[in-house]
Parts: sequence; structure tokens; C-alpha cells
Amino acid sequence: MENFFKERAEEYKKLLAEYIETQDEKALYEVELVSKAFIKHNILPEEIINLHIKALKEIYPDLVVSYEHSMDFLLEAMISYGLAHQEIQVLREQQIALKSEISIAAEMQQKLLRTNKPEVPGVDIGVISVPANQMNGDYYNFLLNTDGSIGIAMADVIGKGIPAALCMSMIKYSLDSFPEETMRPPVILNNLNRVVERNVESNMFITMMYAQYFPNSGRLAFSSAGHEPGYYYNAVEDRFTEITTRGLVLGVSEDAEYEEKELLINKDDMVILLTDGVTECRDGERFIEIHEVLEVIKQYSHLSSQEMVEQVYKHFERLQDFKLQDDFSLLILRKTV
Repeated sequence: MENFFKERAEEYKKLLAEYIETQDEKALYEVELVSKAFIKHNILPEEIINLHIKALKEIYPDLVVSYEHSMDFLLEAMISYGLAHQEIQVLREQQIALKSEISIAAEMQQKLLRTNKPEVPGVDIGVISVPANQMNGDYYNFLLNTDGSIGIAMADVIGKGIPAALCMSMIKYSLDSFPEETMRPPVILNNLNRVVERNVESNMFITMMYAQYFPNSGRLAFSSAGHEPGYYYNAVEDRFTEITTRGLVLGVSEDAEYEEKELLINKDDMVILLTDGVTECRDGERFIEIHEVLEVIKQYSHLSSQEMVEQVYKHFERLQDFKLQDDFSLLILRKTV
């Protein structure tokens, strides 16, 4: 490092003398390269000014005293600047390290929360979940039970970042560990509520819609823990109906109870589950209305369910200039027979 600085100091003095004498732009270009080398080796601004002062004294031994004092004054002024520059460099390095850690955590979250979309005859399922940032505060999961029913969870953590990701992992593994006889929606939410209330910080809550679909009969049972309402599309009537139930968000009260309701799904009917990142999309300064979301879904209803959710996402992504304000999760189940 010492040899590097000495070599560059000589080069700097030579270029300075050359420029003072000729004002040649070549000297300016070459000193720019020297400057980049200084930056690369973390040479502080006050060190460069001190180098400049020494070079001037060597080039002009009879330098005017008042000018020399002014350069000393500038050197002192730059010392605080240099310290601030060092702090900024440290913060930048810490930020890079943090981004790397969050990226690793996001990859781990994707692996931990991975779930397989069930392939069941007569059922067409599409799902998409896109985080607004690296970590996803939304969560969905599928459970295929031995009686042929499909368990479907759609959840949203009130809270973001790594704590939310860890919370979602706990929810997933709790769901996966429950015995099959407890898979009715209100029982699922009751059990999860106890898990969250006992193990999650008091300032973090989870909303969830849990549904159990029986393909053979077309029956859909569902319960909600303070989650965004879902929607049922009746193909014969060409009409959307809101579906929700009473129930507190998970983690608020250990004694919370969850209502259960049922629907009969017929051929070409659809069930839509989503998070508030869908209904709170913006069009300019205003939030979109839910009927606008449903109209876009209907616009793409001739596609498969997976293509449908992807096109709906792209529509609202474009509407927001490709800048999501919140995590976006949408699930559509359609009965095909």
C-alpha cells in the first residue's frame, strides 16, 4: 500500500506540473485514472489534498504563504468529510452484506414454503404469489387428504421481512403436522390460532382463509380468520358472490372461535382466494375497486386457471408501472366436470 501511494504521488505531481504548464486535457484524463485508483484503494479525500499541497511545494518552493495557508485550511475542512466518507463506506458494505443475507433468506423461504399444486381430475387450479420486496408476507398451501379432499390455505402476515417469513414457515409446518381428522376449516384455524398466540410476538398477526374442497361432491367448506373475502363465481348465473365468515385474525385471542360455511360448486364455477395486495392495487392515486379485479378475472376466464392468474397479475403489474405496493397472491379453483 505504501509503495502504491508513493508511485501514485509521483505520478500526480508530474501530471499537476504538466497541466499547470500546458493545460493539456491529456493530463486531466490521466489524473482521472489516478483518482479512480485512489478510490479503489480507499484513499481518503484529505490524503489527496495533502498530496496536492506537497506536490505544489515541490513544484513551486516559493509558493505564496497566503495560498499555502489556504490549502492547509482546506485540508482541515476535508478531514471531517473524509471521516464521513469512511462511515458511508462502512454503511454501504453493511448494506451489501444485509442484502446478501436477505437474498439467502428469501431463497430459504421459497424452499421452506414450497407446496405442490394438486392434480385432481375435474379440478383446474391456478395460483400466483409475487412479493413486493424480496421476502414474501403472503402464503398459500395445498393439502391432499386421503379422503380425496383438497385443503387450501391463503394467508397474509401483518408484518414483513424475515420475522414474517419465519412466522409463515411455522404456519406451514404446523399445517403439515396436524392429523387428518382435524382438517375441517374451523378446527384448522382454531389449532393454528393457538400456535400463533403462544409462539409469535404480540405485534404480529396472521389473516387466513382455509377451505376444504371435495371434488366428488363439489362441496366447498371454508372458514376465515379475519382474511380478505374470497369470491364464488356462478357460471350459470354469470355472477360473483363474496364468501367470508366470522373469525378473528390468528394470534389475537386464544379463545377465538371460527365459523364454517359451505358452497356447492358446479361445472365451470370458480372460487377465488386472494390477499389484500390484489384488492389494494393502485390506478394512479386511487385504489382499485374489487369489481374491477373480478372484471379482469372474467376477461381471462376462457384461459386455464394458471394462465388466468398470471394474466391478472400482469394486468395489475402494468397498471402500477411494474412497482408492486404490496405482496400479490391470487388463487383460482375451477370445477371442470
